[in-house]
Amino acid sequence: MNPPKCDELDYIHVLVAAQHVFSNTAAARCHPGAPTNRPAHAASTRLLHRCRADGTAVWDEVRPWVSLTTGCLMIDDTTLDKPYSRAMELVTRHWSGKHQRVVVGINLIRMLWTDGNAHLPCDFRIDDNAHDGLTKNDHVRAMVQAAAARGFQPRLLAFASWYASLENLTLVRSLPWQWLTHLNANRLGDPDGSGNRPIRDVPIPAAGTIVHLKGYGFIKVVAIATPAGGSDDWATSDLAMRADQWVEDARYRWRIEAYHRGITQYCGIERAQHRAARAQRNHIGLALRAFLRLAWHRLRTGTSWFEATAAIVREAIRAYLAHPRSTQLSTA
Repeated sequence: MNPPKCDELDYIHVLVAAQHVFSNTAAARCHPGAPTNRPAHAASTRLLHRCRADGTAVWDEVRPWVSLTTGCLMIDDTTLDKPYSRAMELVTRHWSGKHQRVVVGINLIRMLWTDGNAHLPCDFRIDDNAHDGLTKNDHVRAMVQAAAARGFQPRLLAFASWYASLENLTLVRSLPWQWLTHLNANRLGDPDGSGNRPIRDVPIPAAGTIVHLKGYGFIKVVAIATPAGGSDDWATSDLAMRADQWVEDARYRWRIEAYHRGITQYCGIERAQHRAARAQRNHIGLALRAFLRLAWHRLRTGTSWFEATAAIVREAIRAYLAHPRSTQLSTA
């Protein structure tokens, strides 16, 4: 059997190098080598159906870059827009924070590690409840348990209010980790022993206040000012957390949006044109691994993601020209 002409690194290089078109046909046209020896566009399709680009593959690649005992882990989800792909597997209707409405797309649940400067993906899941019967909270608990099995002992686990269920909070406490989350205003708590009331009715001083969260135990709640002039209620299991640390950690939580822009604009994570669920999952996993290269280059050189893209493309071209497949092209 002939070996495959397209591997995972080839596909990652295409994702980094492409600007607008991320199709397999475009990938075949830009591949080095003599015209008679270039991989067909179907080679990339076959790659996406056979490779293992899941959360474990992402972790295997990011492992040397993260610290297991420092930094924070963050969990959030986003909807990859697929407005014209209703026949595509994995595509369902989800709420989109970007559009502020329900849209058609693929819901990506991701875990990142951050030290305040780097934001590196460590794991991901796809919400496909219709086929696997798992909710988004099930996926989050699976990622938390996987992170603990890998040896993580982060300073903090931050996540969106959607994942602040009692089952999730109890799991994090059992590890034991500290957590930080945006708390919905209707969550019930008792600040003074007089009975439970919605958090929005609890007076919260600038330094925060201790509240007994119904069904869980004591937490610390603080109101953080928003740019629009309002305030958001945040909660943590770390009762001794300082106000300055609280604000900084909340900023870490919001910086995940910059990470999402990076994987969307520079790695084509929304651009896969495959209907099969397996191909879509593997494209997403390879796009995250492509982003790792941009992130690492930015951290090493201090350049932007756009400048990192150009540098990585140059390195890829040199690697391709040194590859036996491109000998005929480079000597022509």
